[in-house]
Amino acid sequence: MDPADAVFSALADPTRREVIRRLSEHASMTATELAGVLPVTRQAIAKHLAELEQASLVVGERVGRENRFRLTPAPMGEAVSWMNSVGAQWDDRLSRLGEHLQSP
Repeated sequence: MDPADAVFSALADPTRREVIRRLSEHASMTATELAGVLPVTRQAIAKHLAELEQASLVVGERVGRENRFRLTPAPMGEAVSWMNSVGAQWDDRLSRLGEHLQSP
């Protein structure tokens, strides 16, 4: 799967977006800690974290008996760059269309 596709797929789910938001506010969190502040089970959080990890948006690290997850935002920057590129193409197309419509 293309890295941008994986990022967009991972971010399509509102729970995963909330996990990203929570991780952006903390250095790291466990699945149990995330389940304590979100209205889903620990097992559901673990599945969401696996999807986010597959998209390289989070990384898990074993610390003692805990698996702590931290945000790795670089793939989001790549997705934003892709969106900016596509947006610029559309801006150019719409500008040319506007010019065409205004010409006599």
